[in-house]
Amino acid sequence: MKKTLFAIFCLSFFGVFGCNSDSDLTPIKVNPGSGSAGSNLYPSYNTNPIPADATGMSSSAVQLAAKIQLGWNLGNSLEAIGGETAWGNPKATKALIDLVKANGFNAIRIPVSYDQYLANATTAQLKAEWLVRVKEVVQYAIDNDMYVIVNIHWDNGWLENNCTEAKKSATNAKQKAFWEQIATTLRGFDEHLIFASANEPKVANATEMAVLTSYHQTFIDAVRSTGGKNAYRTLVIQGPDTDIEKTNKLMLTLPTDKVADRIMMEVHYYTPYQFTLMDKDADWGKMFYYWGANNRSTTDTERNPTWGEEADLAKLFKSMKTQFVDKGIPVILGEFGAIRRSNLTGSNLTLHLASRAYYLKYVVKQAKANGMVPFYWDEGNIGSNGFGIFNRFNNSVADTQALNGLLDGLK
Repeated sequence: MKKTLFAIFCLSFFGVFGCNSDSDLTPIKVNPGSGSAGSNLYPSYNTNPIPADATGMSSSAVQLAAKIQLGWNLGNSLEAIGGETAWGNPKATKALIDLVKANGFNAIRIPVSYDQYLANATTAQLKAEWLVRVKEVVQYAIDNDMYVIVNIHWDNGWLENNCTEAKKSATNAKQKAFWEQIATTLRGFDEHLIFASANEPKVANATEMAVLTSYHQTFIDAVRSTGGKNAYRTLVIQGPDTDIEKTNKLMLTLPTDKVADRIMMEVHYYTPYQFTLMDKDADWGKMFYYWGANNRSTTDTERNPTWGEEADLAKLFKSMKTQFVDKGIPVILGEFGAIRRSNLTGSNLTLHLASRAYYLKYVVKQAKANGMVPFYWDEGNIGSNGFGIFNRFNNSVADTQALNGLLDGLK
């Protein structure tokens, strides 16, 4: 096909986006006002849109969610500010992903930072070598027949901290530019790859929720515009703060998608905070070391939980089933976990570790019972106050008790 005819085809098939016959991500200019809000702030990176390709993309979001048994987070790696190893982990390897798959996980969530990898801040162009690295890690998981979620994580908060009217236009522009580049780079993968719009966007009210919805809309539109398998790819949008109660209250409308039944939504779960994340006492309350009706300490009673146990968890998860799952929108439980307080000793340590394993089991079991897809948060820390299950330096299981707790939740 001659280039002139190709250009005419692209214009007629893809409207204002334009394309060229090359496979690179050289930006092209667009007319002001086209596309999503603020899209004229940066050039378009949808430079090579291709016709929709349904090959390997037959599953609906509901069908795809049913195929994911248990997920794991490659935390504190590709999203680390300062570089992949800046937060204490070695570079991710295929051997690590092989280990994860061999120990019962059939999905991996890969948090990724992009803003620090700009080749040109003025045009929002990402470094090609970083996009290649992200693709390489995705391939590790795909080679293991695993399902993969790639997101834009906290990323210095350019989206997460700016769900405001004042930042709406500029943030939408960057969301569009980034996702056009990410989606084009990863377009060749089949339905095993899922894209996620953000991580934990901070939203306090209905006005900010509407802004977040616009960011999700920009994400959906940008991915779909690139064509190929992205025309059918399942996409994940995040609730406000990925908090279940806030999501239940504020996420009352969803962005639109030209493809039916290809949207999932995402929440996270670290409840009760005093048990899962709190690492020092505060004037408003103390840390909880134990969790569960059968895991009460009789000697360390001030560390027993006063809220957030089985009944509270079941109620919150049920609310997600009612609001989304029962309406055909799968819910990704994108992060959950509890820190390992290995600085404890004796019977207190024994009861704490048993409580933690039971907590993980209960979260997985209730998630599955309510149609939610659980992804354990692992940031690689196998020491005290860490979540790590795998030793990433020697590719071994570092916390068998926690691992077994997660797997027991599937039984």
